[in-house]
Amino acid sequence: MTRPPGTAGLHLQRQGGRTAALDALASVTDGRVGSGVLDDLNRRGARAWAPGRAVERAWTFDAADRRDLRWWPQGVSVRGSVVALTWYAKRLPGDPGSQGARITFFDLASCRYRHVLLVRPTLTDGGPGIEPLTVHAGGLVWHGEHLHVAATARGFHTARLSDVVRLRDRDALRGDAFGYRYVLPVSSSYRASADEGSERLRYSFLSSGDGEMVVGEYAAGEATRRLARIALEPDGLPVTDASGHAVPEVLGEGPGHMQGAVRVGERWYVTTSHGRSRLGSVWTGAPGDFSRRRWATPMGPEDLAHVPGTGTLWTVTEHPWARWICAMSRAALD
Repeated sequence: MTRPPGTAGLHLQRQGGRTAALDALASVTDGRVGSGVLDDLNRRGARAWAPGRAVERAWTFDAADRRDLRWWPQGVSVRGSVVALTWYAKRLPGDPGSQGARITFFDLASCRYRHVLLVRPTLTDGGPGIEPLTVHAGGLVWHGEHLHVAATARGFHTARLSDVVRLRDRDALRGDAFGYRYVLPVSSSYRASADEGSERLRYSFLSSGDGEMVVGEYAAGEATRRLARIALEPDGLPVTDASGHAVPEVLGEGPGHMQGAVRVGERWYVTTSHGRSRLGSVWTGAPGDFSRRRWATPMGPEDLAHVPGTGTLWTVTEHPWARWICAMSRAALD
């Protein structure tokens, strides 16, 4: 296969084959409700003030989610008035295992939201089950029906909004839903690999652009901090060759400690965090020529999102008692 410049022998191999497990899961629950979950938002957030020179508007969660030490926000993607967020679960003392990752659908207009557990569907001896999706979930792309969740060195996982399942009070399931009413099973995965002599790309965060997915690497010290793009089909899935491979194209490197990145035309915007007590930064420019905008975001900015045709960037912050969804002005950064 001929590779475009900058790919450096990088691959993504699509792995699917979960249709039977998905169908079995739907058959022993209330079934697939898809976007109907957006009509059943059970938690109430609020408009809020958040620090940061570029912040125009902000929203926050209820008190339980603002202070929670188990769940930490990471990825962000926006469609209309709905913001989708990923969280990963830290394992607390006494926990038998990790609860994995979840997606939150937050309606900005009503300030109502709901958490949906991300799971792997299983089928053992004909019996349907679920397992927590144990990923850091550092980035999210919501494109069409598909939601892509970053899985760091492993690549990323893909789910379909139409596969959201509502659980019954007593489901005949193997596995634990940890009290969640809705689960979203992943339907496929894109596994990262590289040719001999090349270093596998880390999918620390994701964002969507004009016909592409932007990928980047969080890095401290001497580790690579590459920024790359993956071409997307109109339905939001990566463009693949006949063997099922997608090819990331490396476009350059960004600053250390990147948490999220978007590309608007040829201009890049990158967030970096400086701990729980210092405001975050946004870097603008292009690989090899970034300028830092200090104190642009609240403490702990994570992933970035951009809606084409708007002058707004979106981020979410992760630290307890300092958790906001933020709309930021591109003009303030440019």
